[in-house]
Amino acid sequence: MALSSSGVTIPVVGLPDFQRLLSDLVAIPSISSPQSDWDQSNVAVVEELARWFDRLGFNCEILPVDAAGQKVNLIATLGEGEEGLVLSGHTDTVPYDSKRWLADPFKLAMRDERFYGLGTCDMKGFFPIIIEALRKLEGAELAQPLVILATADEESSMSGARALANSGRSFGRAAVIGEPTSIRPVRLHKGIMMESLRVAGRSGHSSNPQLGNNAIEGMHQFLAELLAFRQDMQRQHRNPLFEVDVPTLNLGRIHGGDSPNRICAHCELSFDLRPLPGMSSTDLRNAIQARLGGLAESLGLEISLQSLIEAVEPFETQADAELVRICEALTASSAQAVAFATEAPWLQKMGLETIVMGAGSIDQAHQPNEYLACDQIAPMARVLRELITHYCVTTN
Repeated sequence: MALSSSGVTIPVVGLPDFQRLLSDLVAIPSISSPQSDWDQSNVAVVEELARWFDRLGFNCEILPVDAAGQKVNLIATLGEGEEGLVLSGHTDTVPYDSKRWLADPFKLAMRDERFYGLGTCDMKGFFPIIIEALRKLEGAELAQPLVILATADEESSMSGARALANSGRSFGRAAVIGEPTSIRPVRLHKGIMMESLRVAGRSGHSSNPQLGNNAIEGMHQFLAELLAFRQDMQRQHRNPLFEVDVPTLNLGRIHGGDSPNRICAHCELSFDLRPLPGMSSTDLRNAIQARLGGLAESLGLEISLQSLIEAVEPFETQADAELVRICEALTASSAQAVAFATEAPWLQKMGLETIVMGAGSIDQAHQPNEYLACDQIAPMARVLRELITHYCVTTN
């Protein structure tokens, strides 16, 4: 049943062509990183996007994410109502290694029918694709709103998406996050936890082990316990939709001691855990703490388990959800599961039926000479145009 029109129409898109729009975004550095020497503001990118959408009649709000106002989100809304479509993307990029780039990563280059530049694929290219989708919808009258979200710091803290979820606002009924998936819908992904285990022993002269309590030797036993925990976890949890169909735990970094002739008093391990949908980061952390805590007591050692990042929970939209079925039909592809994480859990927390789908391949993301293939642009714009028509122009 069609809803009444809001009286708002999609205007004539009087903006430059795709290449110019993408070039303008790529030229604005917006790296986010936990390392302060790399981390940059995304304000200039968001202001550029606000100029685009303001010219198209969207109501644009720029909302600070941090106290200094160096990280911001954009909410651009065209039309009125509570049941519209959200198109969401992040405005930041990862750091880069200039020595491995063939050209300036901030100057868009066209070679071999590909657009090269930092963020072309992941994921500044999504925003000019939205503009391409709107070009063929000029004059269409909206029954429900179209909302564009442009977020901060997805590549580091995901603070932009967290801030939106914590705002208590409602944006619509369905959302597409335009991460690069080769225009295949993704309805599940794993979560991410990064944890630090610190072991405190007692130092002493290495000639007499009784003088101390060796943290490295204790860590050896904690490592064995973590590997046993991983084995138990993988026996209990499995999802055949994923290429790696079990939760993973990777031992990524270890450091301890200061000299061969001293009993080691401190040792630290950093590890990464990727849970499947249906698993809780809080439950996993509590289980690890309980197993290691008992062992530490028996060894006479002190331990501290700390989170290096705020966990990204696993994400799943049900296979029979309307948005999933529509996107599968539009792309002639079954919805997939991926190992990389996105902002989807926070959009889902806002009550949005959510899917991840965008142009470009994740294989090019976070790589030197990142590119967006030209043959991905028009097909992705067509899919977005069909989704806007379904959710905003007409409703079924």
